[in-house]
Amino acid sequence: MVISAAALYNVVFIPARGSFWLLQERHQAVWFSLDYLCDAVYLLDMLVQFRTGFLEQGLLVRDAKKLAKNYMKKLTFKLDVLSLVPSDLLYFALGSGACYIRLNRWLRAPRLLEFFDRTETRTNYPYLFRIANLVIYILIIIHWNACTYFAISSSMGFGSDNWVYPNITVFPYETLTRQYIYSFYWSTIVLTTIGEVPPPEADGQYLFVISDFLIGVLIFATIVGNVGSIIANMNATRAEFQQKMDGVKQYMEFRKVSKDLERRVIKWFDYLWTNKQALDEGEIMRTLPDKLKAEIAIHVHMDTLRRVSLFADCEPGLLVELVLKLRLQVFSPGDYICRKGDIGKEMYIVKRGRLTVVADDGKTVFATLSDGSVFGELSILNIAGNKTGNRRTANVRSLGYSDLFCLTKEDLWKVLGEYPDAKKMLIERGKAILNKDNLLDEEKMRAAEQQEESVPEKVTRLDFSVDNLHSRVARLLAEYNASMQRMKQRVTKVERHLYLGGATSLDESDSPPRPVSIEQ
Repeated sequence: MVISAAALYNVVFIPARGSFWLLQERHQAVWFSLDYLCDAVYLLDMLVQFRTGFLEQGLLVRDAKKLAKNYMKKLTFKLDVLSLVPSDLLYFALGSGACYIRLNRWLRAPRLLEFFDRTETRTNYPYLFRIANLVIYILIIIHWNACTYFAISSSMGFGSDNWVYPNITVFPYETLTRQYIYSFYWSTIVLTTIGEVPPPEADGQYLFVISDFLIGVLIFATIVGNVGSIIANMNATRAEFQQKMDGVKQYMEFRKVSKDLERRVIKWFDYLWTNKQALDEGEIMRTLPDKLKAEIAIHVHMDTLRRVSLFADCEPGLLVELVLKLRLQVFSPGDYICRKGDIGKEMYIVKRGRLTVVADDGKTVFATLSDGSVFGELSILNIAGNKTGNRRTANVRSLGYSDLFCLTKEDLWKVLGEYPDAKKMLIERGKAILNKDNLLDEEKMRAAEQQEESVPEKVTRLDFSVDNLHSRVARLLAEYNASMQRMKQRVTKVERHLYLGGATSLDESDSPPRPVSIEQ
């Protein structure tokens, strides 16, 4: 930021001091002090650049020789050297008013642009910064043009015609303030193509005004384009949300949905937008690598998950996996989160809002749940012997708008498949809670445990069966090959016997089997 301030100082004040000589003459000591202070900052920046690391094959290089060599190979090094050429020595020949000899300091302007780019990336208000950045660019261009106009007026003679700056010996045009404001006003009028200024009279004036008009058209087009783009990007989320809302409205109108339900849907959309919940977290996080995604999820949801007593003291890896599975759901006033008798497929953690546990009539209230409350965690564990049969035991209804984190049974068991020890611990905790509430049938639990066969045991048994089958097939194949070999030998001997006229007799081992009598 320091080098950016030094570059901005030179960009703004060098042309101003060169054109408005009163500015230079009245505060020479101040200007020379600031000039050489900026030169010192430039030199310090070069020393810092010699020690600035860079990545090589993904690793940060810290070797001083490599850092210096890398910096000196860049175009930036050449520009930095040129920006520190001691052009101030020309003051001795041209006088102290020749500030334009320091224009080589403008070669550090890329540092200013680099600062703007980095700040835009890191700021939490990028759109506001882009507008401010655009305004700064426009003001600098108008400032440069004002300095040029005053310098042209000085060369042609103040008050020599209606186009140039008025005679500086006449009140109030002799003051520095009026000189700059008048020139800045003229520059603004011309560059914004309003054109309400005295027309040029000399050829050089015409050329200057024509170039100003062309630059003004370009600036105006840039302003309109950039501001329009910034505003469009600022409202992109709102426009996308409004498009979804309009689609739902059209669908409800096409399907003749009741006005009461339509009003509830619209209020639900309004609640989402008001509470900054219109963004799709999954879509936003999809671009991040898994590691960063997990860290953000831990920062946002870990405290919420730790409120569940069932997951207390679980290993960190399991909690991280579960945190990534949490999904936010929003319920409207009067919505039932679950009803008594429903099969439990999710557990819920109340993030914000109030819920009521009501009777079947919907009027009698048994309990009220608030921020941090948890329910439905036992129904997704599939504990054998649960008297409720993994069904909901109560009606839970949202009193107002409620934000709940949801963890599905499918996601839980998918994670527990990778953590068998944690799975056993959670089931034991669930059994203890059910036993405490007298909701656990121990006989059914023991019978189910005896019949239950874990996946590793099934895999082991199947592997043993496959090995046994391979052994039997190999043995049968060997017996078949041996039988075929003996049959070939017998056929060969029979053919030889017939060919030689029956001189050869069959071996006893090759003779056909004798009939065996079976006693009655």
